[in-house]
Amino acid sequence: HNTVNQKAERLSLPWCCRGVRGHQFPNMALRRAAASSLSKQYDYVIVGAGSAGCVMAHRLVKEHGASVLLLEAGKSNRGSWDSWKNQMPAALTFNLANNKYNWDYHTLPQKHLDGRTLHQPRGKMLGGSSSLNAMAYVRGHALDFERWADEIGSTHWDYKHVLPYFKKAQRHSGEASAYRGHDGPLAVSRKRSGVVKPINDAFVEAGVQAGYPYTEDMNGFMQEGFGPMDMTVDEKGERASTAHGYLWPLLKARSEEDKRAAERLTVLTSGHVRRLLFDGSDSKRVVGVEFADTSGAVHQAFADAEVILCAGAVGSPQLLMLSGIGDAAELEKLGIDVRHHSPEVGKNLQDHLEFYIQFLAKHTSLYPYAATFGGFGGLSRYLFRQPWNAVAAGLGWFILGRGMSATNHFEVGGFIRSAPGKAHPDVQYHFIPGCVVGQLDFLPEHGYQAHCGAMRPTSRGTLRLASKDPTASPLIDPNFLATEDDVVDQRNAFRLTHEIMRQKAFDPFVLKPLSPDADFSVDDDVAVDAWIRQNSHSGYHLSCTCAMGSVVDQDGKVMGVEGLRIADASVMPSMTSGNLNAATIMLAEKIADAVRGVRLPAQEDATWYVPDEWERKQR
Repeated sequence: HNTVNQKAERLSLPWCCRGVRGHQFPNMALRRAAASSLSKQYDYVIVGAGSAGCVMAHRLVKEHGASVLLLEAGKSNRGSWDSWKNQMPAALTFNLANNKYNWDYHTLPQKHLDGRTLHQPRGKMLGGSSSLNAMAYVRGHALDFERWADEIGSTHWDYKHVLPYFKKAQRHSGEASAYRGHDGPLAVSRKRSGVVKPINDAFVEAGVQAGYPYTEDMNGFMQEGFGPMDMTVDEKGERASTAHGYLWPLLKARSEEDKRAAERLTVLTSGHVRRLLFDGSDSKRVVGVEFADTSGAVHQAFADAEVILCAGAVGSPQLLMLSGIGDAAELEKLGIDVRHHSPEVGKNLQDHLEFYIQFLAKHTSLYPYAATFGGFGGLSRYLFRQPWNAVAAGLGWFILGRGMSATNHFEVGGFIRSAPGKAHPDVQYHFIPGCVVGQLDFLPEHGYQAHCGAMRPTSRGTLRLASKDPTASPLIDPNFLATEDDVVDQRNAFRLTHEIMRQKAFDPFVLKPLSPDADFSVDDDVAVDAWIRQNSHSGYHLSCTCAMGSVVDQDGKVMGVEGLRIADASVMPSMTSGNLNAATIMLAEKIADAVRGVRLPAQEDATWYVPDEWERKQR
């Protein structure tokens, strides 16, 4: 083994293509995992340069003055010929469909989805899933965090304590409010594409016509209702991943403060961590990690203070179990020596299950810009049916950072309650002015869809090791629709969505129902449940596998083990009501402060909307 404890080698990577929108980037100062020596022993070793890891590294080197080694199993999100696909918002489906920048996992066959296996992409590059996801910035509801405080047993995770960290992270382009941040590293904006604005507006109006409120800010006082959505796209029209906002400003430092912080940061890509290292054969103190580079050579790196896992809801529990931290009986079956019995590692797995209700349209959609010809393998994604539109949209982004390619096209959405007695919304909508086959391929016809599902499932799954081989994909079982409550919530969501999508606002656009078709019996429980089982997909929101209160404490420290902390979506005790990336970034900001031993003051005036008579009215 090569021990990582000497002077670092810098690797200057030549840029093989022009940078974003024609500007040549300077060479990137990364240090390679294959190097046999690094600069010194670090204060902190962070595993995973994803949504949480980039946040943690930035805060520890810049605000804590610590030295940090940041290890990422994937590649850089910049510097390759195809890096534009990580930066262009409208290109989000490209990397979801291959494994170059993606762990590309799949679930086990789902018992309650007729045995179907679902896709589970996870980011494998700098920025992690924030460099791969759909860029929807959704914090969740205030009551999600009130629930967290109860589940964790700590008021420091209630809404008034987490809101300051959402604001610390955020640089919102909109008007100031008590709920928004304006000088943080994470760019958040709203985009309105003129071509599809009329049909986007129709969706919001349809929600209002169905009896739901309009909301100007789903991440502010009032989540419930229909209105514009926030997205992590910056002022220049680029994807605002955490690598973009937190890491690259240090790697390309301009200010003296950032340059000093950058000297304390070492970033290694293509370094796959295989196990944790302990201080002796019987010790429960973690002192470092063992990782392999792309050649298979094995190295070790050591931390004076802590190892911090930011490898996500799959990678963090996987690494714990590979290192002997988990359910003792399960580890022994795989021939893994038990270091610490922690039976809840990998348990409590949660994910959102979603479906798409789609209609063909007479006009006005993304079809002229997005539809391609199938049947040509990987080349199909570049064979546009109307290439003149695709080229114009691409050039508008490369040259000006504007136009149809400068948005994720989740520009409007909504949140509703599925039944009386729901204290806050449990159904989320993303409206997309286009129809898809499966999840990623646009239908070559005008159309639109409501992408929706219940947000607070009661089903719980597991994340288990397939073997003690660190390169083997783990066994992911979300156990979707295992409870009757979840079946009923999804059924209610389906029917409410069907009602919304048939409002008069869509009359100028609608041609006919596509999925389900016009002959489908919406009132038949058996038919609706069967359709949901056959047509639902993962929301890609795996979480809660190292939950606070059962595996880690309120500050992310692994209980029963010293020198080890986790800060990523795995430590959520339960899912928030919506996309998880914003909450994951907030969580990383908050745990970074816990590492430093500080806390932001609570926002005592933090309040939220309470619907009238919610106990007996659905809307």
